[in-house]
Amino acid sequence: MKIEQRLEELGVELPEPAVPVANYVTTVQTGNLIFTSGHGPGTGEGAIYQSQLGTDATIEEGYASARQVAICLLSTLKHALGDLDRIKRVVKVLGFVNSAPDFIDQPAVVNGASDFLVEVFGDKGRHARSAVGMVQLPGGIPVEIEMVVEIED
Repeated sequence: MKIEQRLEELGVELPEPAVPVANYVTTVQTGNLIFTSGHGPGTGEGAIYQSQLGTDATIEEGYASARQVAICLLSTLKHALGDLDRIKRVVKVLGFVNSAPDFIDQPAVVNGASDFLVEVFGDKGRHARSAVGMVQLPGGIPVEIEMVVEIED
């Protein structure tokens, strides 16, 4: 399946890829694995969601935010690879959720990214995952996600 065709079917338009705001790069390739830096729910022009789960954001809003982060990650990967069809499989997703002290539903929030990746890649989108709560994230964003993908040569 052509991934960009699948994104079009889903009505998803990839934003401009994020630009590093400090001394790091957005992706690093070692062998046939690509590691992404942490991404937030931005459009290339700044964050579009700022909130904390359990304070001023619902699980549904966090889920939508995590989905947007996955879209941003695909934008970065397209920029790095030139073609999303080079992705052999999604290996790992690590989701950080900006959480109030008593918020315990981080996995339900990060499902927004996981569900989207399976919707786009099918079984190749199923991945190992961690979803953890943080007292705060940069810029007040609700979700930050890192991803590891395996690519075809």
